Amino acid sequence: MLSTGALRAHLLAAGLAGPVATAREDSLRSYRLFAARDPRVLIGLDPEWTWGAIDLIELMADKCGVSADPRHTSGRDVIDPERTLEALEAFAERVGDAARRGERVLLGTGHPHRLVGFYAALAHALSAAGCAVLTPAQGRCVDILTRFGLRTYNLDYVQGVALVRRPDRGRAGCEPGAHTHSPLPVRTALAAAAEAGGPLPDLVIGDHGWVCGAGQLGFEAIGLADTDDPALFVGEAEGRVSVVVPLDDAVRSDYYRPLTRYVLNRACLSQ
Repeated sequence: MLSTGALRAHLLAAGLAGPVATAREDSLRSYRLFAARDPRVLIGLDPEWTWGAIDLIELMADKCGVSADPRHTSGRDVIDPERTLEALEAFAERVGDAARRGERVLLGTGHPHRLVGFYAALAHALSAAGCAVLTPAQGRCVDILTRFGLRTYNLDYVQGVALVRRPDRGRAGCEPGAHTHSPLPVRTALAAAAEAGGPLPDLVIGDHGWVCGAGQLGFEAIGLADTDDPALFVGEAEGRVSVVVPLDDAVRSDYYRPLTRYVLNRACLSQ
């Protein structure tokens, strides 16, 4: 069993918390764009409250532990490991509840290079516990506006975890999936499930648009977020996202394995 102290040490050593790779400049830019309601940063959330850049700095200082000083404009952002641990406890508790209730679960990621292993372990454990891990709309096309223009992706599932791929980089290639913040994949998956009259999820687990897009549609959602992703924390503050774990979401994939063990242990699930 991984102790809380050992996990705290790992968070700091791996750069998951403490000083992280995310630049303060990038976070502040995201806060300004969110305040201007730029859809690239809203990632599926339609905020009910008015959020100015200063409001977002204060929120992120409270939720993540970043500097609350707007005059701090450069350098690396900082995540308080105690806030990460506290949120991981709530995250694990919700995962455990899903397992005990035999809930239907949808998992998806916009960070397949880094996080698909973390979510796949949860999907496996939840399935073994009797949960239905949903995979609606597999192969469905999703048109996403990127900085390179409108591009078509295919919705795919890897070990129960949804992601998107470029059609020209299929399963046989080395591409594990595309990075995206878009809420369109989760909207596509949920719409397809509804149209087919199939089961809808009781819980959505993921990041980026998977969490915000699901939460905005009224589905309970939990996930992970970095300091430059204010939408998830706003969703949590406004009551449309249940739990957000603050951490660096782009470190090496194997650095998330201790988090996996910790969550499954706390949720009383087999590894």
